[in-house]
Amino acid sequence: MALYAIGDTHLSLGSDKPMDVFGGGWEGYVDKLREGFAPVEDGDTVVLCGDLSWGMSLEEAREDFAFLNYELPGEKWLLKGNHDYWWNTAAKMNAFFQANGFDRLHILHNNCALYGDTALCGTRGWFFEENGTPQSEKVFKRELIRLEASLRAAGEREKLCFLHYPPLYRGYRCQEIIDLLEQYRVRACYYGHLHGPSHRLAIEGEQGGVDYRLVSADFVGFRPKKILN
Repeated sequence: MALYAIGDTHLSLGSDKPMDVFGGGWEGYVDKLREGFAPVEDGDTVVLCGDLSWGMSLEEAREDFAFLNYELPGEKWLLKGNHDYWWNTAAKMNAFFQANGFDRLHILHNNCALYGDTALCGTRGWFFEENGTPQSEKVFKRELIRLEASLRAAGEREKLCFLHYPPLYRGYRCQEIIDLLEQYRVRACYYGHLHGPSHRLAIEGEQGGVDYRLVSADFVGFRPKKILN
């Protein structure tokens, strides 16, 4: 049994927005994902850090969910990304997954999941400073509430955090999120969202007791990053 993380699969099997046109390693990315998941076994757990499907609704994303559920091994815990327009309430998503037999897809949202004695916590995150409208501020505050709810649900267990937006990169720090990670003694934080030339902005390594790692699909070569055995 092992734990992995990867973000930004950007699947478009049921809609017409494939990533191949962007180059930069995205050519044939669906096949690359199949190959990259080869080391993952059915008993393993994979956290998917947002931007999973370009589908505009659950129905439009159905083929992408089928790919994640049936063609890629492991139990999957899903986070929301900024392009996951299909995202709905947890009740509606879980009902849709159940109705379609997607029994290996689970929602990480206002909760935490357990991997042995380790708690898997997370939420989307936000760039409030870069979207400083009143509406953006409301979204940002909700994300802080969701993150703290997830961290609290973990109790005294060792905690790993998964976000879509990076809480820090070169020239940027989301201090409110960083403060929560440090306050709740999160061991490591895995994030996505950064692609192509933006990879150079990523900050990896230990800061304030938290180990930060970028796991967007094109950064990790479409191979889920192994975290724990």
